[in-house]
Amino acid sequence: MTRTNRQRNQRTALYASGIIVGMLGLTAAAVPLYDLFCRVTGFGGTTQVAEAAPEAATDRTIRVSFNADRDPGLPWRFQPVQRRMEVKIGENHLAFYEAENRSDRPIVGRAVYNVTPHKAGAYFAKVHCFCFEEQLLMPGERIEMPVSFFVDPRILDDTNAGDVHEITLSYTFFIDEDATAAAAAAETASLATTDDQS
Repeated sequence: MTRTNRQRNQRTALYASGIIVGMLGLTAAAVPLYDLFCRVTGFGGTTQVAEAAPEAATDRTIRVSFNADRDPGLPWRFQPVQRRMEVKIGENHLAFYEAENRSDRPIVGRAVYNVTPHKAGAYFAKVHCFCFEEQLLMPGERIEMPVSFFVDPRILDDTNAGDVHEITLSYTFFIDEDATAAAAAAETASLATTDDQS
């Protein structure tokens, strides 16, 4: 093999390696970038997060319906306390969901969420939500979990959203296996300490 061919092959191998490294970097960045894109644009019904509702609400109203699902492997009862609300656009509102652990062990759950129609995601903002953190329920425990939200008045200026008269907020709870195992271990250690002190 001549020196020129060897240099050409080395250059080709270097370019190919660079492309592979670049593709791996893009793959690693794809999930957080997609998540950021969804949060900024409301794509796929991803809701927004806000510090507070606007200072002034409009006279226009919109219906908000509430949906609750859970992974079949999660032994919880999970449901909205209210099925629907008629809300003023721009006004902060508070809704509640209820969860009950029907098992004999502590379980940690995490909720994922979206709204439909998806184009409303850019205008549905949460100020506070139980979905922002994991929920630990002890055996037999029942809790009510709040979500504070508003519909951004900018929805009224979006001609593409002119046909949106109802928004459905949906949550699905999944078990967090690692956190549940840690909670069970902590409960076992607590019980062992109590028995030692008896």
